[in-house]
Amino acid sequence: MARTKRSVFWNLLLVACLVVCALAFTAHYRNWTRLEPHRMQLLSGIYYLDLPYAEINSVGWVPKLPQLERQSGFSAGALEKGVFRDSLQPARPVYILVDDLRQDKIAVRYRDSLTLYLNFADSAETHSVYNLLQAKHEEYRTREP
Repeated sequence: MARTKRSVFWNLLLVACLVVCALAFTAHYRNWTRLEPHRMQLLSGIYYLDLPYAEINSVGWVPKLPQLERQSGFSAGALEKGVFRDSLQPARPVYILVDDLRQDKIAVRYRDSLTLYLNFADSAETHSVYNLLQAKHEEYRTREP
């Protein structure tokens, strides 16, 4: 009788581990966005960024990521996620939330010193987010005196 209770425990532990791994994979698999009137929120696994449109300094395209040193994060296949450090400006973190390294990336400079590289697995979604960020940047830039 004790033998079956032990195997039930290990089976439940195995199922719980598989569920946790599946949830972690789902959270990191893609970039999740929430668009609000004054900001965009990005969630990719443990990385969360709040990007107020009024604090965007520039928005552009880059075909390739620069050479950076990883502070935290991971890469798997065409995914690249994490916080990186530029050797020229080590005090300023660079956030990379890239779902496909083969596609162009959106480069966003915000809060005067922070940089974000972003794209999605779907290039149409990347282009629509770029157009939104560009429009919001222009809108808030023309509001300033």
